Amino acid sequence: MIGNGQDLLFKDECYNIVGACMEVHNILGCGFLEPVYQEALSYEFQRQGIPYEREKEYEINYKGLVLSKTYKVDFLCYGDIIVELKALGQLSKEHMAQVLNYLKASHLKLGLLVNFGTTSLNYERIVL
Repeated sequence: MIGNGQDLLFKDECYNIVGACMEVHNILGCGFLEPVYQEALSYEFQRQGIPYEREKEYEINYKGLVLSKTYKVDFLCYGDIIVELKALGQLSKEHMAQVLNYLKASHLKLGLLVNFGTTSLNYERIVL
């Protein structure tokens, strides 16, 4: 999926989202809990004019049945990109699997897993 950089899915939108995350990380640094970064990022998205929904909820369908369990993503940006925040020492495969599950439930193609818990911002692009 990743080639010469021109075929990246939602390249400009991701650039804007990651830039907003970097701004939050530059101001707050690491050490806060995830809800602090979520609130600050909401403000930064508003300030930068990035369209978003906070704590967007998705139903899970199984053979036409809507299950009672739902997934709630931290942010849905531009109507197409799931943004999941963490504030941990490092990201794991389980965190990436979480975003993949969100993508499957939402029928979207791209997620950003962003970790504010280290001295420099870490993020992963996850494409379904």
